This record gives sequence, C-alpha cells and structure tokens, in this order.
Amino acid sequence: MVGVSFGEQNFIKGGIAQDLRTDGRKRLTYRDVYVETGVIPQANGSARVRIGGTDVIASVKAELGRPSSLQPDKGKVAVFIDCSPTAEPTFGGRGGEELSSELALALQICLLGGKSGAGAGINLSSLLIKEGRVCWDLYIDGLVISSDGNLLDALGAAIKAALTNTAIPKVQVSAEVADDEQPEIDISDEEYQQFDTSSVPVIVTLTKVGNHYIVDATAEEESQMSSAVSISVNRAGHICGLTKRGGSGLDPSVILDMISVAKHVSETLMNNLDSKISAAEACEDDES
Repeated sequence: MVGVSFGEQNFIKGGIAQDLRTDGRKRLTYRDVYVETGVIPQANGSARVRIGGTDVIASVKAELGRPSSLQPDKGKVAVFIDCSPTAEPTFGGRGGEELSSELALALQICLLGGKSGAGAGINLSSLLIKEGRVCWDLYIDGLVISSDGNLLDALGAAIKAALTNTAIPKVQVSAEVADDEQPEIDISDEEYQQFDTSSVPVIVTLTKVGNHYIVDATAEEESQMSSAVSISVNRAGHICGLTKRGGSGLDPSVILDMISVAKHVSETLMNNLDSKISAAEACEDDES
C-alpha cells in the first residue's frame, strides 16, 4: 500500500479534476509502453511489458490434453499469476497470494468471458485437434516483477504479446481408433503455426478518483480510488469481459459511460500495442 500524505492526496485529486495528473498526463492517457518478445526460450511464446514503473512477464506453454466433456469441441486455457515479493513488500505471504488469485480470475473473465466462455477473446475452438479426444491446453503464466499501478492492463498486454509470439507444433492424428482408445499423435519438430490473436482483446481499466475516472493509474493514484472497472475490448470493438473492484457502487449509467470511454481508449491502446509487438517480433527475428 502506498503511503500518501493529506497534502499529496489533495494534489493528486486536484490535478485529476483539472485533467492534469502529477506526471503531466491527461485523464485518458497511458504511460509509455515497452514490449519485448521471446524472453523465455523454453516457452511456446513469451513477452515482457513495461508500462511506466509496472513491469510484467507472460509466458505460454502448450501441452496436449483432452477436451472437457462439457465443451468437447474446444481446447482449454488456464491463467496463473505470481506477484513477486520483490515487486512490492505487501506481495509477501497471504497478501501476494490473494492478489495473484484476484488478478488470475479477472484475466480469466476478461480474456475468456468467464466460465461460460461467452464473449471469449481467445478462440478455444482453434485449439481443438480431434473433437472429444485431443486438444491443446494452453497454460498462461504471468509474473509481476515491479508494480506501480495498473497491473491488470499490463498483464493483459503481456499475455496478448506472448500469444502473438506463440508457435504451436503442427500435429497429425492417426487413423480412426475405437471410442475408448486415445488416437496416436505425431507432433512435428519442424513445422509450427502461429497462434491467431486477431480476436484477443486489450484490457482498459478505468479508475474512479473523486468525480472523475482515469486510465493507467499509478500506485499513488490507485491509493485514492473509490472503485475501478476493467473492460476488455477486441479490435472489432466487442466487449469480451468486465470486472470491478473497490467497495464503492456505481450507477448503471456510469458503467455504460465507462464502457463507451473504454471502447474509445482501446483503439489507441490496441494500435500502439500492436505496433510495439510487431517491432519486438521483427527485432527478435533479426537477432535469431
């Protein structure tokens, strides 16, 4: 928890009210975004993203699995987050475990549309190899290295970059076998296919401070918030998920306005992030 004096509290809130934050940004402006891909060679895909003083890494590991009986025509995705105690003293012990679980659940909702899968930003059908028998299971791991606010947006950006960097081996399924037998799978060591990220959203968190809301809040600004709403929006402008934190309730009309603002802000963020990811991928290709 960031310690902020009474005078600093008034300075932060007064600046936001006048659309001039303590670091010079306007209410709906992000800090500079840095992207690096291919940071973990053992993973199928990985990326590091820094937004201001917030620094996170995401990795993707693909393993063969069996589709769920409830969704036999889809693969599976699991999200795990680890908040390093070196990033923030409060991340040590139970505080870090609770935040990790909260972030993982929020990312699951924002990327996969919750348990129902409705509005999923990741196409689970693309992970199917043979209906009801074999699929790809994607394990997405996020690590918080340094924290200066807006962790969810940064982790969402890192996951999007890591998925763009993900290469999944091509597979051949053996001829038909009995229903109770698992088919033989031939995994290529040479041929890979890039993961389709065309529908993967960005996450925009709107943090309410006083009577206004801001994007990409710093840790100091978050210490003054009454509530925050995180909205995931894909390139087509569709809402993939929404999650809220903070004790203060919000009027439905305010949430609708926040969704409208998030859609507008997401266009700029998406274009900026895609540009940074493309540059990082090109840099990685040149180095290899």
